[in-house]
Amino acid sequence: MDAMLLATSTAAAVQSVSSLPHQALDDLDYMCVKYARIWIPDPEVVWKSAELLKDYKPGDKVLHLRFEDGKDLEYKLDPKTKELPPLRNPDILVGENDLTALSYLHEPAVLHNLKVRFIDSKLIYTYCGIVLVAINPYEQLPIYGEDIINAYSGQNMGDMDPHIFAVAEEAYKQMARDERNQSIIVSGESGAGKTVSAKYAMRYFATVSGSASEANVEEKVLASNPIMESIGNAKTTRNDNSSRFGKYIEIGFDKRYRIIGANMRTYLLEKSRVVFQAEEERNYHIFYQLCASAALPEFKTLRLGNANYFHYTKQGGSPVIDGIDDAKEMMNTRRACTLLGIADSSQMGIFQILAAILHLGNVSFTSRDADSCTIPPKHEPLRIFCDLMGVEYEQMAHWLCHRKLATATETYIKPIPKLQATNARDALAKHIYANLFNWIVDHVNRALHSTMKQHSFIGVLDIYGFETFEINSFEQFCINYANEKLQQQFNMHVFKLEQEEYMREQIPWTLIDFYDNQPCINLIEAKLGVLDLLDEECKMPKGSDNSWAQKLYNTHLNKTALFEKPRLSNKAFIIQHFADKVEYQCEGFLEKNKDTVYEEQIQVLKSSKLKMLSELFLDVKAISPTSATPSGRTPLSRTAVKPTKSKMAQASKEHKKTVGHQFRNSLQLLMETLNATTPHYVRCIKPNDFKFPFMFDEKRTVQQLRACGVLETIRISAAGFPSRWTYQEFFSRYRVLMKQRDVLSDRKQTCKNVLEKLILDKDKYQFGKTKIFFRAGQVAYLEKIRSDKLRAACVRIQKTIRGWLMRKKYLRMRKAAITVQRYVRGYQARCLATFLRRTRAATIIQKFQRMYIIRKRYRRTRAATVVLQSYSRGYIARKLYRKMLREHKATVLQKHVRGWLARLHYHRALEAIVYLQCCYRRMMAKRELKKLKIEARSVEHYKKLNFGMENKIMQLQRKIDEQSKDSKSLLEKLTSLEAAYSSETEKLKSDVERLKTSEEEAKNATNRVLSLQEEITKLQKELHQTQSEKKSIKEKAEIYKRETDQLVQELKEQNTLLKKEKDDLNHRIQDQAKEMTDAMEKKLLEETKQLELDLNDERLRYQNLLNEFSRLEERYDDLKDEMKLMVNISKPGHKRTDSTHSSNESEYTYSSEITEAEEFPMRMEEPSEKKAPLDMSLFLKLQKRVSELEQEKQSLQDELDRKEEQVLKAKAKEEERPQMRGAELEYESLKRQELESENKKLKNELNELRKALIEKSAPGVTAPGAPAYRVLLEQMTSVSEELEVRKEEVLILRSQLMSQKEAIPPKNTMTDSTILLEDVQKMKDKGEIAQAYIGLKETNRLLESQLQTQKRSHDNEMEALRGEIQSLKEENNRQQQLLAQNLQLPPEARIEASLQHEITRLTNENLYYEELYADDPMKYQSYRISLYKRMIDLMEQLEKQDKTVRKLKKQLKVFAKKIDELEVGQMENISPGQIIDEPIHPVNIPRKEKDFQGMLEYKKEDEPKLVKNLILDLKPRGVAVNLIPGLPAYILFMCVRHADYLNDDQKVRSLLTSTINGIKKILKKRGDDFETVSFWLSNTCRFLHCLKQYSGEEGFMKHNTTRQNEHCLTNFDLAEYRQVLSDLAIQIYQQLVRVLENILQPMIVSGMLEHETIQGVSGVKPTGLRKRTSSIADEGTYTLDSIIRQLNAFHSIMCQHGMDPELVKQVVKQMFYIIGAVTLNNLLLRKDMCSWSKGMQIRYNVSQLEEWLRDKNLMTSGAKETLEPLIQAAQLLQVKKKTDEDAEAICSMCNALTTAQIVKVLNLYTPVNEFEERVTVSFIRTIQMRMRDRKDTPQLLMDAKHIFPVTFPFNPSSLALETIQIPASLGLGFLTRV
Repeated sequence: MDAMLLATSTAAAVQSVSSLPHQALDDLDYMCVKYARIWIPDPEVVWKSAELLKDYKPGDKVLHLRFEDGKDLEYKLDPKTKELPPLRNPDILVGENDLTALSYLHEPAVLHNLKVRFIDSKLIYTYCGIVLVAINPYEQLPIYGEDIINAYSGQNMGDMDPHIFAVAEEAYKQMARDERNQSIIVSGESGAGKTVSAKYAMRYFATVSGSASEANVEEKVLASNPIMESIGNAKTTRNDNSSRFGKYIEIGFDKRYRIIGANMRTYLLEKSRVVFQAEEERNYHIFYQLCASAALPEFKTLRLGNANYFHYTKQGGSPVIDGIDDAKEMMNTRRACTLLGIADSSQMGIFQILAAILHLGNVSFTSRDADSCTIPPKHEPLRIFCDLMGVEYEQMAHWLCHRKLATATETYIKPIPKLQATNARDALAKHIYANLFNWIVDHVNRALHSTMKQHSFIGVLDIYGFETFEINSFEQFCINYANEKLQQQFNMHVFKLEQEEYMREQIPWTLIDFYDNQPCINLIEAKLGVLDLLDEECKMPKGSDNSWAQKLYNTHLNKTALFEKPRLSNKAFIIQHFADKVEYQCEGFLEKNKDTVYEEQIQVLKSSKLKMLSELFLDVKAISPTSATPSGRTPLSRTAVKPTKSKMAQASKEHKKTVGHQFRNSLQLLMETLNATTPHYVRCIKPNDFKFPFMFDEKRTVQQLRACGVLETIRISAAGFPSRWTYQEFFSRYRVLMKQRDVLSDRKQTCKNVLEKLILDKDKYQFGKTKIFFRAGQVAYLEKIRSDKLRAACVRIQKTIRGWLMRKKYLRMRKAAITVQRYVRGYQARCLATFLRRTRAATIIQKFQRMYIIRKRYRRTRAATVVLQSYSRGYIARKLYRKMLREHKATVLQKHVRGWLARLHYHRALEAIVYLQCCYRRMMAKRELKKLKIEARSVEHYKKLNFGMENKIMQLQRKIDEQSKDSKSLLEKLTSLEAAYSSETEKLKSDVERLKTSEEEAKNATNRVLSLQEEITKLQKELHQTQSEKKSIKEKAEIYKRETDQLVQELKEQNTLLKKEKDDLNHRIQDQAKEMTDAMEKKLLEETKQLELDLNDERLRYQNLLNEFSRLEERYDDLKDEMKLMVNISKPGHKRTDSTHSSNESEYTYSSEITEAEEFPMRMEEPSEKKAPLDMSLFLKLQKRVSELEQEKQSLQDELDRKEEQVLKAKAKEEERPQMRGAELEYESLKRQELESENKKLKNELNELRKALIEKSAPGVTAPGAPAYRVLLEQMTSVSEELEVRKEEVLILRSQLMSQKEAIPPKNTMTDSTILLEDVQKMKDKGEIAQAYIGLKETNRLLESQLQTQKRSHDNEMEALRGEIQSLKEENNRQQQLLAQNLQLPPEARIEASLQHEITRLTNENLYYEELYADDPMKYQSYRISLYKRMIDLMEQLEKQDKTVRKLKKQLKVFAKKIDELEVGQMENISPGQIIDEPIHPVNIPRKEKDFQGMLEYKKEDEPKLVKNLILDLKPRGVAVNLIPGLPAYILFMCVRHADYLNDDQKVRSLLTSTINGIKKILKKRGDDFETVSFWLSNTCRFLHCLKQYSGEEGFMKHNTTRQNEHCLTNFDLAEYRQVLSDLAIQIYQQLVRVLENILQPMIVSGMLEHETIQGVSGVKPTGLRKRTSSIADEGTYTLDSIIRQLNAFHSIMCQHGMDPELVKQVVKQMFYIIGAVTLNNLLLRKDMCSWSKGMQIRYNVSQLEEWLRDKNLMTSGAKETLEPLIQAAQLLQVKKKTDEDAEAICSMCNALTTAQIVKVLNLYTPVNEFEERVTVSFIRTIQMRMRDRKDTPQLLMDAKHIFPVTFPFNPSSLALETIQIPASLGLGFLTRV
């Protein structure tokens, strides 16, 4: 048989090659030259490669060949055809992704390409035009994960390596783009991987599209696989999980292309497997799963056992599959049934029927005679069957052994023989199983059915491939018939695509012949065809298989070449299918086609008590043949039940259809569906029959390639123009063949000119609109010319380099000779120079000697001359000086005398002038006086003056009378007011007396102060006692010191003896200590790194959970909106909204106390009752999920805090404070907070009262002299002074607390080196000498340390005593000064001053004693306890003072009311005239300049307006350009400050909640805008920093100014809201990352990989059909500059928004990670990108990105490190990959890549030119062996969706809040600065 198959395959190989166009082979004669490689047929490997040893010349009959193993062969050509063997493709084209990219398209090229990819590169997928060839690896590969799905999602089909996901993505994309339904046809032999491929395709759709509702349809679609596999799959000799039925699943999508449902059609279930299995095969999986789960309690009633017990499960002899646990698979099946909505009762019904089938198989018959049989009485298997099926035992036993025969007149009951009874039993079992199978399929379809309208669908056809066995029966006939129909559809589709391509490119199209299998289809399905004759024979009463065979022979034998008769058989026939000849055995055809079951047995089952069993047969009766067709579900069998009535019998005969007829109809319906869709083909190949991983059997593979139509695709492509290049690709590849003058600006014309010169025959190529089309072999010819040109260029380069090297060698030798000459001549020149130097030196010596003598004589003469000159010149100068001095003094005397004379003359003249002026003026005044006196005496003057005087006197008299009346009435009012005033003054006096009593209480407080002073004196006495004790201790220390000195001397003598040994031991100890310290440092570093990693992991988990929480929260909001919409639709009209909705929502979102479960019923009150039950489950599910997430979030937060605490403790551990001290500190802090809040309230109220008094009071009452004014002023001043005292006390307490905190000594976490050395000695040195030395050394150190401590303590005590004396002196002087000052103060102020003094004194004393008792903690502790008692007493006094302040406050309010009443009364009594005439004392009121506190006041009702204007309606671009960064955050915080100042917790909570909800709302609305998200991320962080900076916590106040510290929050701790804001910032950051990822994603692959940044480096290889017929045109628009421009835009936007620099670095790091991950993932999935030149391009692109980082000063952001895997991958493409040293270098270099990634890159490495070498398989194995110990993840791709955990380092602002101005453009005029 094997020899026959081998001969058949070899002949077919020659035939397939000869089927190529003869002209093409003749044209390739010129390629058959010496060293050309060809393929010749081989019986073992089908095709074998050989090399020509001589050129082929036309007419040669023999080819001289040499195989790759070195053997020579003379290959004889066929003398008739003289056809040459097929040529082999160049090595550069081997291993291509698409078989159509090969230059020579024939069977050996296809087979070799598949083998290289499968064996060497471990690639199981390959394109062949429109077909995806999938080879089963028989091994689990890591290429189907979520990351791979994400990598293929949205990509063009030709851009990535071949994959089932690429086909699924193409179908999904064409469905969305073309609005046309799609189908994926998966075919292949049993065991080729059809079912797995179909599952992966459906999984891709489920992952990419998702579902349109919360019903999780995609999960249900995937869950249908386990069910259908359990009831429809079985183990065969070829496959452990072989599908024994065909199925077509339509996955429905809505308008948004999300999965909404699915529908399944099944074809031709192999029912015979239920009752019979061949050797080494099994029944359907469900039976073995039931037997494996028989021990379950719910299965006890089924009475199951081992699978070997049942006849239907033990025939194959292998009930167990290796590596499969049937019990587990049963659990998966039941889980899938539950998910698909099959109730538990229905599941138990299914299992009950299946168990009954197993027990039915064990029913046995005994023969009574030749024509009858019987069942043994009380037969156990039959009894169990009847119990499970709910039927009567006697009836079933009767009708299993009898049958009913009906004639025209009467009915007979006839017994049947044993063989017929056995067949009837098996037919009943098959019929029950088939109906159960249909019932399950129906329920699966119901579960997958959607009520939503289906917009489009994608069908996945998982159908059996072409089958041929030793014995082929009816099943194989139907399978091969279906494959004939599919092959016809496939051929027509391929032909149509080729024709469309040529027409689109306007290429002259000549019709080519291709194999049309329509004659074979006609032979099967046409009139009088095989199926027609079979149906006709089934209708015959005595029809048999033999008679049917004779009809076939008579009808078709010798009439069609496709039908043959075997030589040695009369019960078989042969059909020539498209794949091969198949011999079918006629035995069993009629029985299987009729599929008859006795009606009596069916009637018994119909009367069953089991409800489900009756449903099965009702369904069969209800479904008519016509109804099966539209539903797309084909009944697998029909029962030939004969009813009792003749009319029913006639109807059943009319509607009775055979299995073959049903199958033909369902197949026709399938073909109509496929023709109405766009098909995509997946051909699964089984590489070997032994299921060995990555083993390639050429003979088996060739058989399947011929059967599945791949070679037919190749043949159709090869008949036309198989090789196609775009003009740009052709220009880039073959630019080396052009000269400079040939290159034009028009690429198309350039390519035309070059091709006309290179290929003279114009029929070998055609020019299309965008591509060039080549005949087969032309690309190989062009590649040969190109390689020859490059080889010639290489020879020229080598020649030039070798000449350069020889010339360099000559120049080096010449340079050496010149150097020798130079040194010789130099030596001679140096000798001459030495002689000349010596001669010159002698001359110089003589010259200098003579010069010295002459110069010495000259200097002596010159010195004498200079002395004489100096004396003579000095005498002349002194004489001249005396003369000048006398002249100067005379001048001074003259000056003074002359000045005195001039002044005397001036004064005399001035007095004379003044006297003359006075005399003259007196004379003129006397004359004027005389004139006035004369005028006064004249009569006319008097008349003028007294004119009208009488009338005026009368008027004045009347006025006087009226005023006298008014004065009387006013006097009466005045007396009444004086009486009232006197009563009020008496009341005020009584109040003053009460105040005096309070003064007496204050005096009592002073008495307490005196008692405190007495205690101080007692403490001083105790201090003197301690000083005396110290003196005694000092004396004892001196004695001890003398004794220790003696001991030290003795020890020194002993130490000298051990010095030598000590040196040796020291060396050893130091070495050991070094080792220990290094080990400990390493361990510490590892632990810290591990802690950091754990912290990052916890932070990442927390942020991922936060992201999930936000997603659920958004989903919850969407559902809530939908509910509202549904409510509005159901009940139109206005509906009142719950007023507590917003507050409830905010508390749900941010409160840690109110859970969602408590709020949910409040929100769900309003929806209608009808809709509530529908959606409540969803809401409750979401509610439960959210609560779980909240709990997990809280636990993670706690764990995160715990981790951070551990890290902090590891860095710096602090000593825990004592419990008592902690309690006291808490008490002090509480008291301090209470005092501060009370004082601030009192101060504010007093200021308001003072303002009210000044503004509202009348001048008379509030005048400085008024008694009410004086009383109030005294009260106010006393209260304000008391408040100031309280403030100072608070400050003192705060400073005291700070000093106490600083006084706590930190715990020393470092280990002393001496202890470490001692431990090392104890661990390492065990000798006696070492132990003695250690003991001596310890004692020596102990004594030395004791001496040093005693000396230090002595010095400290002396200094402390001196300081104490000095401090006592200063304290005494200070007490005297304070006493003198207190005596001068009034009594009220004395008490306050004494209290203040006492507190300051105690504070100073505390600080002093703290330093004093630093060495003795016990004394210090006792001292602090006494101090705290005194402080508590002082606090009690403060509380009493607080009570008095409250009393005074109440009195002030009473006085204010009374003053207001007095003001009103006095203003009514005082007349306007009195007000005018009364003298008013002027009071100066200075205008105080407005001092803003950095707060913004707003009204509660303006809060929505604030959120709307500041958040919802704000445009980030205008704010970023015109205003300060973070302005909204500052404004919001200033509003929060004012609410905190008012102590209004509701206002604070409402504002913060509205702010957070507003930010979420705007981000939900404009979440895809990078500018908006960046703006609110920076503002949220700034708001968070403000809450920290002004929180009042010391850790956040270090960098504040004093003014900023005054602006801290006083009343509320907003730590919880800070956490909420931090979570919100994390969510915004993650949204920002998603936005920039969506923007960068389309640019990365094009800019980083595809675009040639360095022009001319990357060569372009031939591409296949997939690259050219991509569903979306290649954009080619993005370059590296596009990416950098986008990065600049991102960076500038973030900087404009004032984002924190650390946060900017984290964003940049995330961007670079995305760029690196996406680029590397595409590199790992694209074979065409893995080349040396592409590695250079990538490294250049990465260097440009690093340059960008340097320009932006972001090199420290960690962004460069994220590109390290990409950099190493690029280096891996460029390094040498040959020797073991290269492998070692690669292993050490690629530490950032995983082993899987390194191996993948090496497997994908593809040379672009012939001069590059491929990576050998042995080298890859070496890499794997060297890296097997490396522990890294097996994941191939990087997680491009990974988001690093973000942190928000505290960044305080230096901006003062009071300086912030609110621009009018924001529309916040309702805010008031405070």
